[in-house]
Amino acid sequence: MGLEVKNDGDGFTLIELLIVIAIVGILGAAALPYMQGHAIRAKLTEVENAMANVKSAVSAFRQERGTWPDCPTISEVRNSLGIGLESVRRVAELSVTNGIITATIQSINAMVDGKTLILTPSVNPADGSIKWSWGWSSDFPLHLRPVN
Repeated sequence: MGLEVKNDGDGFTLIELLIVIAIVGILGAAALPYMQGHAIRAKLTEVENAMANVKSAVSAFRQERGTWPDCPTISEVRNSLGIGLESVRRVAELSVTNGIITATIQSINAMVDGKTLILTPSVNPADGSIKWSWGWSSDFPLHLRPVN
């Protein structure tokens, strides 16, 4: 009579459970940077939307007066263009000079904090329409740049 091990097939062995935990951990580690990139991109959308509001006001100013507004600070942008930017927490500095809108980013992530987004206008001389194109500081991450 020897020692018998009976395996009735119910449940999982410890090895099987450890393998499943390891696989889930590897998948989680791979997905974390991907999800972090999406979280940063979502927060950058707030900055882009604020700049789009300023862009509309700058375009209207140009159409009405024939010149670009000069607003070197965020408070002058609020006062001169009548834009309510009080709720925008992710913009440290905002200025409009010769139609060019520049925003310095804050409180998003170390990858983009302190970097700038730029909206540059170009006027069609034939009909006066304004086309806007995105720009950014040279160290702005490639995968987070707005699409023109």
